[in-house]
Amino acid sequence: MFSLRGDAHKIYLQLKKASNKNRSFKGMKKLIEVEEIQNFYSSIDSDTLKKVYYCMIKEKNGSGIIPIIISSGPWLFLLFSNQLQDFLFKDGSLLWVVFSIIYISILSISVFLHFHERSWSFVHIEIIQEILHDRKGIRDKG
Repeated sequence: MFSLRGDAHKIYLQLKKASNKNRSFKGMKKLIEVEEIQNFYSSIDSDTLKKVYYCMIKEKNGSGIIPIIISSGPWLFLLFSNQLQDFLFKDGSLLWVVFSIIYISILSISVFLHFHERSWSFVHIEIIQEILHDRKGIRDKG
């Protein structure tokens, strides 16, 4: 099932497909993965879980190396643009094509990985927040 839409829509389509075939949603790979994360974090005491939460917030908000590379790469090429042009275009060379393909590929993969990892940090943060909130609710009632 190929789709250019995000994971949320893919999950929706998988749920819809399972529903149409009267299958249980519990066997879906992505839901099992989230449940495993929830179960693991539920087994950790609240004080430790708060520390993990703070680490996740740091990870989510950290600039990271990928955005720095993405923003500094073009500036670096601009600094050396004359030398780079001389090297890539000398004697009718097609080296610029290879350079462009490699550069765009690395840039695309880096951006994809950065946002993929960032989205997973959001998942972990939400799960931890929910667990801590539920535990606080239990304490408030008692």
